[in-house]
Amino acid sequence: MKNDDKASISLKKIICISILFIFIMAAVVTAGNIKINNVKIILASGYEMNILTSKNNIKEILDENHIILLEDEKVIPSLESELSDNNTIKILKITEEEIETPEVIETSENIKIEELLESYDTIIEKIVVEEVKIPYETIKKNKASGSGTTQDQVVQYGVDGLKEITYKVKYQNEKLIEKKEISSKIIREPVDKIVEVRNKQITSRAGTTVRYGGKWTYSEEELDLLCAITAQEACSSYNAALAVITCAANRAESKKWSYNGTDPLSQYKAPGQFCYSIDNYWKKRLNGNYPSYVKQAVIDALNGKRNHNYLSFRSAGYASGVNIGGNVYFNEM
Repeated sequence: MKNDDKASISLKKIICISILFIFIMAAVVTAGNIKINNVKIILASGYEMNILTSKNNIKEILDENHIILLEDEKVIPSLESELSDNNTIKILKITEEEIETPEVIETSENIKIEELLESYDTIIEKIVVEEVKIPYETIKKNKASGSGTTQDQVVQYGVDGLKEITYKVKYQNEKLIEKKEISSKIIREPVDKIVEVRNKQITSRAGTTVRYGGKWTYSEEELDLLCAITAQEACSSYNAALAVITCAANRAESKKWSYNGTDPLSQYKAPGQFCYSIDNYWKKRLNGNYPSYVKQAVIDALNGKRNHNYLSFRSAGYASGVNIGGNVYFNEM
């Protein structure tokens, strides 16, 4: 073989090797640009399989692995979707409920750090006792006879009862999060208000005042006036208020003071005796602007209760006698 022929053969070999090298390098470069995904496929039966694929479309991945959806099956993500970040494909029965992990993660990320920390704050538990009023009932009785004019007379004033309720309460971040009743007891039973429809009559200077069965009854407006005057004279306690109205009741039942009237309100209104005619400070206490125990004391006195047998009183320091609630009582009946 001549030298020229040998040189020609060598050149051909070099060219072939170069072309082969270029082809291999092109294939390597192309492969390097393709992303291979490790995908988990969870079938409706619960079976899991892991596959390697360069595809991202759900339908293409299933077709590539010869997986066909039945009529009662669905896939998550949907067939038209691309792979999610977790590289998982779920095939479920249509009747099943699924929870998509991306949604849970997104919700968690939206929770503020402050809210998360607050949920772990200490819960404070307390026992709380509350007093609740028990409203009284009004009972109306017809005592009228004949066809004459009638009027309503209160023969027993209503008094609200009192119930004590014990709760277990829970606070978190100074906010009430739970309140549960654990016990209750009646402290005071309510007293029914009894109203009688009677034949109209006027028996005293107090207008609608009636003395019936050893008790005085007044209209609601007059009762409010009695309480306002009593509170202005003394309202530091129940006994202090009862002492004032007792003094007026004692005078109403005493022959010595009968010229001023035969009921407590008439005695209150007598000139120069109580605050009613001396100043106007009692007016600011009208319309219920006095403690509830003042009204209770007045009602008890109208029903016959007394806490002394004196006919006069002065502010402490201006007379000698028995001190009740800041007033000194003297001049026994």
